[in-house]
Amino acid sequence: MAETTVRGLIGEKEVVISSGTMAGLANGAVRISMGETEALVTASNNAKPREGANFFPLTIDVEERMYAAGKIPGSFFRREGRATERAILTARLIDRPLRPNFTTGYLNDTHVVATILAVDGENPYDVISLNGASAALSISDLPFEGPIGAVRLALLDGDWVPMPTFQELEDSVFDLVVAGMRNEDGDVDIVMVEAGSTEKAMELIGEGAPASDEDSVARGLEEAKAYIGQLVDLQNDLKGQVGKPLSEYPVNIDYTDDVYEKVAGLTGDSIGEIIVIADKTERGKAESAAKDAMLEAYGEAEANELSMASKAFRALMKKAMRARVVNEGIRLDGRSATDIREITAEVGVIARAHGSALFKRGETQVLNVTTMGMPRMEQMLDTISNEESKRYMHHYNFPPFSTGEAGFMRGPKRREIGHGALAEKAVRVVVPLGDDFNYALRLVSEVLASNGSSSMASVCASTLSLMDAAVPIIAPVAGIAMGVIAQDGEYVTLTDILGAEDALGDMDFKVAGTADVITAMQLDMKIQGLPSEVLTGALSQARDARLKILEVMADTIAEPRTELNKYAPRLEAVQIPKDKIGEIIGPKGKVIRELEEETGATLEIQEDGTVLIGSESGEQLEHAKTRVLEIAFPPEAELGKEYEGTVVGITKFGAFINILPGRDGLLHISKMDANRRVNRVEDYLDDGDEIKVVVGEIDRNGKVSLDLVGEIEPKEGANVGAPREDDRGGGGDRGGRDRDRGESRDRGGRDRDRGESRDRGGRDRDRGGSRDRGGNRDRDGSRDRDGNRDRDGSRDRDGNRDRDGSRDRGGRDGNRDRGGNRDGGGRGRNGGGNRDRGGSRDRGGNQDSGRKMVSFEDAFEDGIE
Repeated sequence: MAETTVRGLIGEKEVVISSGTMAGLANGAVRISMGETEALVTASNNAKPREGANFFPLTIDVEERMYAAGKIPGSFFRREGRATERAILTARLIDRPLRPNFTTGYLNDTHVVATILAVDGENPYDVISLNGASAALSISDLPFEGPIGAVRLALLDGDWVPMPTFQELEDSVFDLVVAGMRNEDGDVDIVMVEAGSTEKAMELIGEGAPASDEDSVARGLEEAKAYIGQLVDLQNDLKGQVGKPLSEYPVNIDYTDDVYEKVAGLTGDSIGEIIVIADKTERGKAESAAKDAMLEAYGEAEANELSMASKAFRALMKKAMRARVVNEGIRLDGRSATDIREITAEVGVIARAHGSALFKRGETQVLNVTTMGMPRMEQMLDTISNEESKRYMHHYNFPPFSTGEAGFMRGPKRREIGHGALAEKAVRVVVPLGDDFNYALRLVSEVLASNGSSSMASVCASTLSLMDAAVPIIAPVAGIAMGVIAQDGEYVTLTDILGAEDALGDMDFKVAGTADVITAMQLDMKIQGLPSEVLTGALSQARDARLKILEVMADTIAEPRTELNKYAPRLEAVQIPKDKIGEIIGPKGKVIRELEEETGATLEIQEDGTVLIGSESGEQLEHAKTRVLEIAFPPEAELGKEYEGTVVGITKFGAFINILPGRDGLLHISKMDANRRVNRVEDYLDDGDEIKVVVGEIDRNGKVSLDLVGEIEPKEGANVGAPREDDRGGGGDRGGRDRDRGESRDRGGRDRDRGESRDRGGRDRDRGGSRDRGGNRDRDGSRDRDGNRDRDGSRDRDGNRDRDGSRDRGGRDGNRDRGGNRDGGGRGRNGGGNRDRGGSRDRGGNQDSGRKMVSFEDAFEDGIE
């Protein structure tokens, strides 16, 4: 099959529509693209209507395919599951303008499917899918009275930009989608509007960008008509080339003229008496009784004729209601066209909720509950869109009892998702979700009773609930639903429509916003040819109503509370150096888990070093905050100060003691028992033991050497060493282990003379020669394991353990000369010079009061000899 393609410029964006290469068995199929975003849209139907069908069964499906974005689904099965929220909202966007434009009485099952083939990350797919659906129906043989064109506009720097990219939308104030069609005169009539503020709208307006007020939005609606006309013409061009002839389908009529006249005669004045009853329940009972009386009086007839009689009765009711509004200016419940039903509001209705509000307008009642959580509780989105997560979520529930009916509850339906998204769009723009407010927020609107515009009641309840939860919103938001009744060239705009007025009217127009800015808008037209001035007047009338509602809300709660509910989590951000992130987390998350267990708080660390601390109480938060700061910015140990420490690590050469948050010190094995030689640290200490220590020395790198305060006894059954001799000042040694460091500290010929060259090669570790394990394991010609290193002789633990005759630990009189001068006073490390620790660093005698230095290398070697 040959491909037919049409293309046109909408602003600076080219829209391309083609047909003939894919889905040849569908009644109509097109490929539509803008940039590299592309969709395949098909339209199909069943040849015969359902038996007994009394409504038009149109189904719109949007199929997001992850391959469109070059992704593999993140689900367990690695394939797409139920439709995403974005796909459902797009399906509703397509459904709303298409459904009213099929031939009246056509009841065959009809299915429109938009399969998203590719997304380029720049151009949204929803509006082109709507144009594709209209094009697929227009070239098919189905009784569709289109085409319908749709365009997106972004309010950017005061100008309305057509078909904006995601980046242009992000930088704009308002996102406006408008659908329309050409009327008999060739002009464009608007049939659908979906709009809302962008997330940065309030910030941009604060910086001087023009706001999305009534005048600006009205101008945008007018500018949209030119682009809609271009898109309609483009589809007509394709239809002229490949359009199929219209097929004949059964047409179902509601009633015949004869049935209508008979019902009108039977009802008489009863309908006029019914429409003046203001109460919905009482009016419903009276209407039901009148219809039953009419059917009883109608006489014997076939079921189909009786069904037509019921529909004729309903048509008479609708005509009478509309006539009363147009001719007398009086509505079903007795209000005038601009009156708002009685409004009541209260906050704090659920004590344990973080925030709650109950909003009632007439018989419509909505309970909204706010729940606050850590940022990690944001919703992660596994979709083909650019959006990966969202921290503000609004969910809308519409149970059957809200309309006084019985039914099934099997999760949210498309209508509930759509109404929840509208309320979310209206309010999220005033919620600060930046660094100054790090909470994730979930708002749930429970519709308890519904008689007109529960979605706009959800907007009002959400605002009140947020303020009750102490969320610092920028400004309160309210919403109102408007309607229009057109008859004989006259138009009456209705404020705060009832459910019945929505059904009998010609327009459903929802507008939400602050006192100065429109934040969300949704319009569905049921008639063609609505003058622009009527729509502009409806916007102005909606603003007047919105201001009145905001006054009532302000009487309930004028501004956000200053204190969080006692059950709400506390959340604070702490900034730490990036190189400290690992210390807060610890090995395999050990430290952060211990912190959460210890404090009862929840910690979340971001890549830039921001630590978000959440807790149920301010006390827990302060405790956790203090601990984090102590680890990130540990306090310094003070020389000579005593500390209550905890053993946090055991080694062969000593125990590491935590004395301050983030600060450990070493208690060397040689300092654990002043009376005995310590063979194993574990004989004295275990992890978690608490002991009192004093800071003895701090080296140049900040490492701390500790001494005991008091004494600790070995454990029962410990294998302790021989007692130490009391005299340590002169020549006392450890059990005859002559370890004189005075002259050369020669370890049995292991020439460690660091004085001349500090050459480890001087340790003569010739494994092939002088370090002969079989004979002479002489590190400098004198350490023979089988000869000179006689454990019973020269290395006698009870005698002299003289490694070169001069390494006497007992003397330890300050002359710890490793070959030259290891002078601790000047601590000269001149390479070949003197490293004499004699003089002022006398371990057996005086320790001067200055900052002491300890070498952990020495401590390690001392511990493993």
